[in-house]
Amino acid sequence: MVTIESYAVAVVMCFITMLCWGSWANTQKLATKEWRFQLFYWDYCIGVLLLTLLLALTMGSIGVGGRSFFADLSQASSKYLGYAFLGGVIFNIANILLVAAIDIAGMAVAFPIGIGLALAIGVITTYRVDPSGNAALLLMGVAGVVVAGDVTYIINCDF
Repeated sequence: MVTIESYAVAVVMCFITMLCWGSWANTQKLATKEWRFQLFYWDYCIGVLLLTLLLALTMGSIGVGGRSFFADLSQASSKYLGYAFLGGVIFNIANILLVAAIDIAGMAVAFPIGIGLALAIGVITTYRVDPSGNAALLLMGVAGVVVAGDVTYIINCDF
């Protein structure tokens, strides 16, 4: 597997990754205006999957450091690989729904509500499964996110 040995190269790679976070929306704007936002996201996800497989089979399987891609993959049981795949499918369905909501209601309304709900539900669900940490502090943080989402919604809606 190809591994990064230099701190400076790792920082540069992190910077490149940050630039690519929103690249699917920017790429769609560069590609065409006639292609629906949600459909472009599907194609983008398939492209990312194919590029990831290509990199795993090339850079993930050559070099002297670490294990190869297939050696890493063989360590996990198929049950957990299935969970990882299902998590990716659910994540992408959620992103497609968020993109559809942004297309309908706009970024200022859909994003705070969608992400705020995901954060609040995620924190509550995680705390129910593993009740560790300061419950009052978690509750205040979740309440702050919910209030911020509600205020954003009220400010951006035309009543």
